[in-house]
Formats: sequence, structure tokens, C-alpha cells
Amino acid sequence: MFYKSTLFKLFLFINLFILLASCSDSKLNKTQPFSLKINPVLLDSTINIRALEIKNNTIYGASSTGMIYSFEADTPKQIKQEQYRSSIDSLIPNFRSLAITDTDVFAMSIANPALLFKNGKVVYTESHPKVFYDSMEFWNNKEGIAVGDFTDNCISILITRDGGDSWTKLDCSVFSDIKEGEGFFAASDSNIAIIENDTWIASGGLNSRVYFSSDKGRSWDITETPIIQGESTTGIFSIAFYDKKKGYAIGGDYTKPKRDSLNKIRTTDAGKTWSTVANGQSPGYRSCVQYIPNSNGEKLVAVGFSGVDFSSDSGLTWKHLSDEGFYTIRFLNDSIAYAAGKGRISKILFHHRFY
Repeated sequence: MFYKSTLFKLFLFINLFILLASCSDSKLNKTQPFSLKINPVLLDSTINIRALEIKNNTIYGASSTGMIYSFEADTPKQIKQEQYRSSIDSLIPNFRSLAITDTDVFAMSIANPALLFKNGKVVYTESHPKVFYDSMEFWNNKEGIAVGDFTDNCISILITRDGGDSWTKLDCSVFSDIKEGEGFFAASDSNIAIIENDTWIASGGLNSRVYFSSDKGRSWDITETPIIQGESTTGIFSIAFYDKKKGYAIGGDYTKPKRDSLNKIRTTDAGKTWSTVANGQSPGYRSCVQYIPNSNGEKLVAVGFSGVDFSSDSGLTWKHLSDEGFYTIRFLNDSIAYAAGKGRISKILFHHRFY
């Protein structure tokens, strides 16, 4: 009898242990951060890269010296380099915007004059003392958008409907409420988020808001946000959407990178409302945020010049992964990303860390 009782207790103990271990593992899988391994692909101390795109299996980077880099993910040592310059005055452009379609490569320079290239040829120019374009994206192979700072008391938005052969600047009457001191940041080429026909553009500066269009830039609504704003160095620096409902924006004040209050916001209703999250918690200033693919909108990575951070709970909390700084990041798949920054492009391999 004693023997059977002992066996029964042992049986219960083993099953309880397995159950607890299973629950612990389940919780661990959900909450433990990614670890990462960073491998440099391109190193050049003379360049800065703030515009990075991945199309199919090809990675593209646009540099501050007018160079377009491209390489296949499977053969990263075979890097192609193409020098862009204006055919009129041989001006070397400083690129902050890059967009890739199935057939074409587009890059746009900052400052005056603005030069927009299609496959190495200038297809749009704009001269103005205040001209400064910050980001560019395409809805499809024919229709694209570029956004820039205020000129003549209105934000600058360019639209193409013919595959980038011609671009038209939107008239200010399209926007219902333009505020002085509002602008955009050319920190990571991630001011624009597109899901199908829906488009969100994040502004910063004295006013930091989100512009939304459901018809590929023909009409716009503007939403206030609770992110830090009021100075020319504050606001949203990057915006990302996982689907038509879930979105996240990050930024702060790049002159005070440790300030971690009111610099992270999210939406669950397509950007109609935004709420602050992880307020008073790291990370501080970050220049780019991206959702990890196939994560149901729960996993994000943010980068900035002071490091890399990861969230597994839709951005409510964050874990610092690395002090290595980057300006921008894009994902090839759910475990491989490419990040760019001062003097380099790097491959980042993510994987769960179990204990």
C-alpha cells in the first residue's frame, strides 16, 4: 500500500513538473527577446547610408555620396556600385530617399536643388531655398509618392502615376490644416508607411502628426499625436504598419537621445487614434522602427545611432540588444534583416534565446 501511494505521488509530481515546465516554456517563448549576430557587409568610412530597401532577394542602399549599392542576399560579397550625378552640373547627390519597384530604382537627394533619379537619370528637379525631400515609397509599379519639408508655407508631396517618368507636386488646398514649424525627418527613409492603397506619413518638429490617405494620395486626413513635439528636433522619425490596423511610430529628440518619455506611440485603429507606450522606459531616441514579418504585429525592432532594441509585445516594452548604432533597418524575412548607418551596411541575424 505504501509502495503504491509513493508511486502515485511520484506520478503526480512528475506530471505537475511537466505541466509547469510546459507553461514556463510557453511563457519563455513569448517573452524572451531575440538575440542577434551582426555581420558587416559593406564598410566605407567616407559614406553614410540612411536609405535602404529590399526587393525580392536584393538589398539596395543609397549613400550620402550619390552611390547606389546593390547585392544579392545569397552573394553579399558581390556588391554592385553605381555612381549617380546630375547630367547638368555633375552635382553629386546626397541621398536620403530610395524606392524600388519590380522594374526600376528611384533615389532622391536632399537640399537645393532636389534631384529625383529613375535608373540613374534625373526625372524631376526642384529648386527652392528650403527644398528638402525626406522619404519616398511606391504603391505599385506605376504609382509612387515622395514627401519633403515646407516650401512656400506648405508641405511638399510629389506623386507619380506613370511609373516615375513624371512627378506632380500636390497643391496645398488638398490639406485641411497646415501648421507652421511642421516638417519631416530624413533620418531613415521611413516617414511613409503603405499597406495596399492606405498611406500614412509621419511629421515632426513643432507639430508632430500623422497624415492619412485611403486613395493613394488623392485626399488626406490629419491626426494629432501625443508624441513629444514643440522643438525642431522632436517628433516622429519613423512610422510602420503591420496591417491596416496595427501601427507604431518612434522618435524623440535626437539632441537628447537618452530621453525616453513620450517618444513611442502606437495605434490599433488604422491611425485614427494614437497612444503613448513604454513611456519613461528605454529606448530613447530611435530613427527607425520596423515590424518583424510573420509576427502578428507583436514583434518590432528599433534602431538608432545608440543601438538596437526589440519588443515582443507590440511595443509595450522593449529590450536592448546591442550598442551598435544604425540609422535604418529592413527585414528580408522573420530572422534576417539588413541595417545601414555611418560607414556601413550590415546583415543582422535574429534568433530566440532560450535558457
